Amino acid sequence: MTPLIECTDVTKKFGDFTALSRLNLTVPHGVVYGYLGPNGAGKSTTIRMLMGLSRPTSGRVRVLGRPPTDPEVRGRIGYLPGELRLDDRLTIHQTLVSWGRLRGLADTAYRDELVQRFGIDPSRKVRGLSTGNRRKVGLVGAFMARPELLILDEPTNGLDPLMQQVFLTAVEEARDNGQSVLLSSHILSEVERVADRVAVLQGGRLAASGPTHELRRRAAQRFHITFAEGEDLPLAALSGLGGASAVERRTPEGQEVSLAWAGSPDPLLSLLAGHRITTLTAPEPDLEEAFLEYYQNDVPDSRGAAAEEPSPAVGPAR
Repeated sequence: MTPLIECTDVTKKFGDFTALSRLNLTVPHGVVYGYLGPNGAGKSTTIRMLMGLSRPTSGRVRVLGRPPTDPEVRGRIGYLPGELRLDDRLTIHQTLVSWGRLRGLADTAYRDELVQRFGIDPSRKVRGLSTGNRRKVGLVGAFMARPELLILDEPTNGLDPLMQQVFLTAVEEARDNGQSVLLSSHILSEVERVADRVAVLQGGRLAASGPTHELRRRAAQRFHITFAEGEDLPLAALSGLGGASAVERRTPEGQEVSLAWAGSPDPLLSLLAGHRITTLTAPEPDLEEAFLEYYQNDVPDSRGAAAEEPSPAVGPAR
């Protein structure tokens, strides 16, 4: 089956600056794909190329098996840009009706359900809406036609925690319905909850990609060790182990030590076997720990928020 999104050796340059370098990205059917990276990493640049709003300097971009500029492609995508501009002269209802007309939306029941779930007053004028309320309108516009593919750039920006949960439920429902979602977000907890696969961008390059649970597994494991009262703490010995890092005493006078560990824990357990220990815990790494693992090295100075191409003022794909 042809992937919904396929970027092959995609490079994007702005003058002498390289925003993306030889990006290879594949999003299959029926998954939520988390797209992670700090400001300036190249996420929005990628999304603009997927939407046909920008062209790669080299390489190939295919969406739904076609060039992203194909009009048929745009009609099968629900898109929420990072910066959503709305017509302030219209009400929310008029805005959604206009988008629905462009999408050929005949059944408005799901649209009206989303309006209710997101707590939107459709009679309100767009003018004066807060950032969060504008975001909710954009989300309804993206989801309402049940598109084959959803491309969402920082979708929960400005939403309160309750509306974030409503959004995540809508994403899960879309996946269960066979739709795919490319979710670009800085909120790692929400990506961890819904994403089946994750890609991490670092300095315009793909640092890692794969199933979410695999990315967590690759992260350094955190160990918390409580030594028995009066036991000498082997801080130097722990720091000398090849897999150990960030070895620290939790409190100046306490008996608890924490450390990060990479690889098989056998050497660590062998050392601890010679000491009296009251507790040993090793929480499962979360996605944030895995993410930070890929950013422990400095990103080159040339990368920064200003490096991203300015975002066009467009609404959900029509």
